[in-house]
Amino acid sequence: MSKDVLYLKIANSVTEQIKSETLQFGDRLPSLRSAQKLYNVSLNTVKQAYMELESRSLVESRPKYGYYVSQTSQRKLALPSVAQMKVSEGKNTPQDLIDKVFGVIAGTDITQFGLGIPGKSLLPVAKMKKCMIDVIKRKSDSGTNYEPVQGSEVLRREIAKWSMVMEGKITEDDLVITSGAMNAVYNCLMAVTQPGDSVAVESPVYFGILQAIQLLGLKAVEIPTHPITGVDLDELKKVLPKLSACCFVVNYNNPLGFQMPDENKKELVRMLTEYNVPLVEDDVYGNIYFGAGRPKPCKFYDEAGIVMWVGSVSKTLAPGFRIGWVAPGKFKEKIIRQKLVQTVSGPSLFSDVIADFLAHGRYDHHLRMFRKKLYANYLQIQKSVIEYFPDNTKISEPKGGFMLWLELDKRICTEDLYDEAVSQKVNFAPGRMFSQYNQYQNCMRLNYALEWTDRVESDLKKLGKMIKNRI
Repeated sequence: MSKDVLYLKIANSVTEQIKSETLQFGDRLPSLRSAQKLYNVSLNTVKQAYMELESRSLVESRPKYGYYVSQTSQRKLALPSVAQMKVSEGKNTPQDLIDKVFGVIAGTDITQFGLGIPGKSLLPVAKMKKCMIDVIKRKSDSGTNYEPVQGSEVLRREIAKWSMVMEGKITEDDLVITSGAMNAVYNCLMAVTQPGDSVAVESPVYFGILQAIQLLGLKAVEIPTHPITGVDLDELKKVLPKLSACCFVVNYNNPLGFQMPDENKKELVRMLTEYNVPLVEDDVYGNIYFGAGRPKPCKFYDEAGIVMWVGSVSKTLAPGFRIGWVAPGKFKEKIIRQKLVQTVSGPSLFSDVIADFLAHGRYDHHLRMFRKKLYANYLQIQKSVIEYFPDNTKISEPKGGFMLWLELDKRICTEDLYDEAVSQKVNFAPGRMFSQYNQYQNCMRLNYALEWTDRVESDLKKLGKMIKNRI
């Protein structure tokens, strides 16, 4: 039998096992060497077979762990709908709802599906503590002095060295340290817009971006967004001449979790360069990937300096340290001047602790463990939603990050459901928070970056029951 037919025969055999559910979502395939012995073929034939299965979206490779049956192979629930473009419909600020959700942030007896931060048990708290003690011992000023307005040179150098995804296109001089990613986003928008200007955002959009736009007196233009490929570039093109900036999360977007394909990123940068429209690229989730490697940011394709690339350690390491950064391209001097007026400089102690953590390879090690736990949590939460929620629930398919977006039966109002859930010690983010219009009222965002326990699963079951009771 020819090699060509052999690899297809193996691929078809595994496909049948997946279809019959002998192999199920999340199951690990035999390693390449085990499969070689099992099928009595060459290593290359097995590799070809597994690549064929990957191209059919039936399996996915996870570096150092092997090949797994993918979530798309046995998808039981539909993807969330893409919202229609809205321009002139009456707006309704989601601020009241945001205040309500953040009002229970300190509740230690509440299961926190609503907050966009990782649970403490998933963070390297002990190692960070040791790192902080070491840094204080070494610093003659114990961290009391100002650091440069642009930010700690040591930290900027470590971030530049660590940003291997940029393949050397970023240096320490290109970066400005900020007080978390939202501070960077706010400063970027301030640098490239005037009150009354229009800024394109995804829809649904992270509510913090909507708040920043509103505070700056800008107009948000919500662009229809697909749960797998992201912003609809054709729809964006229609409004481009009226825009002063775009603000997108293209890698593991919050709340949809999509990863925009590279060709779409290239086209997005090309379009924006042609119209000279700056892009604020919030890439805080870029390092929390479930696939083979870290995806490129739009900044990688930026030749004109119009992409302002934002990152931070708030979602992966230390939310309370408020350490973020931006590579603002041609707007760097403006960002530095704004920072000087607003904060003069950041807390030097936290900058040195993060720089030390990066310099000794601890961050890479933590991220490997972190991604592994998050992926396991994602499999758990998806399984629970399929098991406990109504059959007509639509569910996103995040490729990274830690947010899950659900679209429920049209009869469900998640704002009403929220009050009942909180009374039963369960917190989630209702869909209306993610738009300036009265939409996504039957949607919710769940955070799965928490310690997975029997209580967490039982609370999802409880939530599913509340939803079923309302239909």
